[in-house]
Amino acid sequence: MKKLLALTLSAGLATAGAQTYSTGLNGVELGLTGGYAGGLSGEAFVHVPNVAGPIGVKAGVSFTRPSDSINDNSPVDPVGVLFPTTYTFGQAKADGVATESGSRTVVSLDGTYSLGEVTPGVGTTLYAGGRYGMFRSTADYGNSGSTTYSSSAFGIGAGVMVSYALAGNISLVGDLGIDQFFGSSINVTSSNGNVDTYTRSDAGYNDVSNQFVRPGTVFKARIGIKTSF
Repeated sequence: MKKLLALTLSAGLATAGAQTYSTGLNGVELGLTGGYAGGLSGEAFVHVPNVAGPIGVKAGVSFTRPSDSINDNSPVDPVGVLFPTTYTFGQAKADGVATESGSRTVVSLDGTYSLGEVTPGVGTTLYAGGRYGMFRSTADYGNSGSTTYSSSAFGIGAGVMVSYALAGNISLVGDLGIDQFFGSSINVTSSNGNVDTYTRSDAGYNDVSNQFVRPGTVFKARIGIKTSF
């Protein structure tokens, strides 16, 4: 009898432990994708698909190296003090006088809607929600110094994720979508330490905005893998 009680208790504890674990992460998906979103881009995301029936929640963070950071057609010196106003950044790059670099980091929070399996092994999920982007571009003139432009902006986005089951809880996932970011103030930091902030109502905003390439409408296409628990 004692052995039977011990075995029953052990089995019960084991079952309870297993149920607790599966309930805590049941259906949660972790994913990593890479591709194009205005430049070479990657995103890590976590998706809880069944919060209320087919409705879920997805949170993600993406990082992009933009294909263009400084507008090649913009004048190096809009005022014309150091260079003629006709001398563009594209010409400065061609002359070996300047280089450019940049980064875009976007945090996203979406509501999702699962359409289920459109064909055996292939699932489709729609998503839409808010975005918060942090953008940075640098024009480097070597010994003459550099200028860094930065801004943060809110946005919205929507898209579709299609997954294909590979093995076990691993799936191939493709992500097609579009994001729209809204205008915001711009910070301009010179290599000498000077920092200026331009709001949309400032007289010099348009000149600075013309130099600083940052996203408005962004089309994205990424592919990667996800695992579910």
